Amino acid sequence: MRRPPLTAAALLTALLAALVATPAQAASYRYWSFWQRDTATGDWTYAQTGPALSRPADGSVEGWRFGVSPDADSAARPRGAARFAAVCDGTPARPGTKRVALLLDFGTAADAPAARTACARVPSDATSADALAAVAAPLRYNSAGLVCAITGYPATGCGEQVADDAAPPAPAPSSGPALGTYGAAAAVLAVAAAAAWQVRRRRNDRP
Repeated sequence: MRRPPLTAAALLTALLAALVATPAQAASYRYWSFWQRDTATGDWTYAQTGPALSRPADGSVEGWRFGVSPDADSAARPRGAARFAAVCDGTPARPGTKRVALLLDFGTAADAPAARTACARVPSDATSADALAAVAAPLRYNSAGLVCAITGYPATGCGEQVADDAAPPAPAPSSGPALGTYGAAAAVLAVAAAAAWQVRRRRNDRP
């Protein structure tokens, strides 16, 4: 008894399943990320609140890093050993104020300024945004309150989606299938044509 031509059909089914299951690529964004440093361990932690809501204590260390990432888990941390004692050396405490050490890391672009530190002396009830404004003007914000530029860098853009080596760009929304999807579709069509050709050939070979 002749076995049915399942090989092409099975391959066609597998390719169709792969086409449907192809995941969307993650998007990456270029932006200033906001960090807070554990003064005991020196570890950086991605801030859980925005700078306008965060109220650091006297002796705090905060960092800002410009870079590209899809989310907080993969965001690059500020570089450098910013310690409060070193950054705020020569800035004595005063009643009604507090001191916050800041590390500003402008990233790795060729035109980026060098990283620097600064000690902000601000009122005791000041926010992290106030501390940043005290030492890193001019600042640029968007309408949603996102920090777009620190000391004027970058000159344009604000949290825009980009393509980089660390994370592949997301396909343009509503613009049709990505190139890989077209390739998979072409493979499916090729296998389908081969399967149809095999069926016709088997029919023609029958007595």
